[in-house]
Amino acid sequence: MAENEKKYTGASPDKKSIVKSIAKTTGAAVKAVFDHGSFLKMVTQQPGIYQMYAVDGSILYTGKAKNLKKRLSSYFRKQGLEVKTAALVSKIASIEVTVTNTEAEALLLEHNLIKQQRPPYNILLRDDKSYPYIYLSTQHEFPRLSIHRGAKKSKGRYFGPYPSAGAVKESLYFLQKVFKVRQCDDSFYKNRSRPCLQHQINRCTAPCVNKVSAEDYSDLVRHTVMFLEGKNKNLIGELADNMERAASELHFEEAAEYRDMIQSLQQVQASQYIDGETGDLDIVACHYKAGVVCVQVLFVRGGRVLGSKSYFPKVYLDEDESQILEAFLTQFYFVTTGREIPKEIVLSHALENAEVLEQALSDKTARKTQLSTQVRSNRAKWLKLAKETAKQNLAGHLANKQTIYQRFEALQDVLELAEIPQRLECFDISHSSGEATVASCVVFDTNGPLKSDYRRFNIEGVTPGDDYGAMHQALSRRYTRIKSGEGALPDILFIDGGKGQVTQAVNVLEELQISELLVVGVAKGTTRKAGFEILHRADSGKEFVMPSDSVALHLVQHIRDESHRFAITGHKQRRDKKRRESPLEGIPGVGPKRRRELLRHFGGWQEVSSASIDDLAKLPGISEKLANDIYAALQNG
Repeated sequence: MAENEKKYTGASPDKKSIVKSIAKTTGAAVKAVFDHGSFLKMVTQQPGIYQMYAVDGSILYTGKAKNLKKRLSSYFRKQGLEVKTAALVSKIASIEVTVTNTEAEALLLEHNLIKQQRPPYNILLRDDKSYPYIYLSTQHEFPRLSIHRGAKKSKGRYFGPYPSAGAVKESLYFLQKVFKVRQCDDSFYKNRSRPCLQHQINRCTAPCVNKVSAEDYSDLVRHTVMFLEGKNKNLIGELADNMERAASELHFEEAAEYRDMIQSLQQVQASQYIDGETGDLDIVACHYKAGVVCVQVLFVRGGRVLGSKSYFPKVYLDEDESQILEAFLTQFYFVTTGREIPKEIVLSHALENAEVLEQALSDKTARKTQLSTQVRSNRAKWLKLAKETAKQNLAGHLANKQTIYQRFEALQDVLELAEIPQRLECFDISHSSGEATVASCVVFDTNGPLKSDYRRFNIEGVTPGDDYGAMHQALSRRYTRIKSGEGALPDILFIDGGKGQVTQAVNVLEELQISELLVVGVAKGTTRKAGFEILHRADSGKEFVMPSDSVALHLVQHIRDESHRFAITGHKQRRDKKRRESPLEGIPGVGPKRRRELLRHFGGWQEVSSASIDDLAKLPGISEKLANDIYAALQNG
């Protein structure tokens, strides 16, 4: 290894200066089994990147490491390897490493190689186009506002980036309405002999035909720049001064124009701006559920939220949200078209290699770039907004009808069914140490969650903590009603649990003589992580694990997670209600009026609880029998 290894000698970690120095230490490429033992003995402990290849020479995965030997050794340990990672390792025929001087250089090289080769096991960001800006051609006597995308070659000012062309157009429309700076093409502007329609509808001051002086137009441009830089407070103050001056000089039409500007600015400020906050930053939040991830980027410039955008990168390995976020950021900011990197990036999850990424971003921008996770005040509000948006957009993505139907088709293939299942049900049990046990039943059809058919069951008469007994009771109540014609049978019944819970479901269905229903248990694997669920078929007794990128598994995870959420919500509501209830509630013969009289007479339910039967019987309207019932209920409660 030492003879073949060429050390990276580039002066700066950019695409041109990174010299690709690959040290190959592989067995024969045609071998089906990779000889990792001899390979690991020779691997360097320097930082760098590694590339894993299949037998046919195709790239599988590209990664970076602070210590190549230590990182690569982790793939070949005898136990504790996650299922998805084990699937990758089983396909490795050769590994190539590239040595770099620093981990930051490895990060940039990793990004370039992922972008070029697009390995199937890496997180891939499909969207790498440049973002649009608002461009102001300040080199002209009467500058023009326009949308711009691409390299910033022309002289002038650029404001943004904006998350979409639609966001730019919306801002340009507002600026045209308020400040009336021209937005026409230069060729159109130079050949005008009379004002165009925009001037007639009061959207332009018509500098093309000298309807406005250069000085007045310059003020409009200056106000536009102040707005785009987020200096709304100063701008509104200046406009207010102008309005008062015009009014004192009896120029009421001019004063009315300033008034309208102020009102428009205040309206847009209320929706985009948080008082006291300045600066440019990106807010990046990640939400992972049912095998799918949504990364939400919120763009803040000059203290104003310009908009946001959702990304749904594919996840193939055992990444958690922190690792997904790190891979996303690397690709998001290091693109060939160039993307503006703000001074601060606020993240929903802390990164393991935050310092390395900070250094790489700072090197690219030639200034300090900060990654933040613990934020307060307005930044915390923005981060919460990004988190909620990511959660909502992921829910919408999962609920997409086309996506749902594709998952039903995949489930048909995995379970080897003759037809696509039309209706799924899933049961779960929730309680706190046996208290307030609630069972949930959620229903999915080919359009997604069918919430009108959701049901909850308050479990009674079962030993606290007996999940099997609770499951048996809930299933009996549910399918007895369906058997009597109160609902429709599902094609597949999912049970959140292992063989014990599945056995309860089978027993209930046999008791009710329901034989056409497929029962599948969904148990967490040994790691108890999403993506490693063990499925148990009741009809064959077969246990199997689906690939983590299987859309059928994502459907199973979705309905399981929904049943879990629905059960927990019901349990909390029941538990909280019970804890708020008076112990006198629920006693036969003691209604609201008698409860009120008891509490008034004794001063509180604790005093009622300590009262004797004789004391209770002295109260008007309470017989000796009722006093005995109250006393027994309070003592047993």
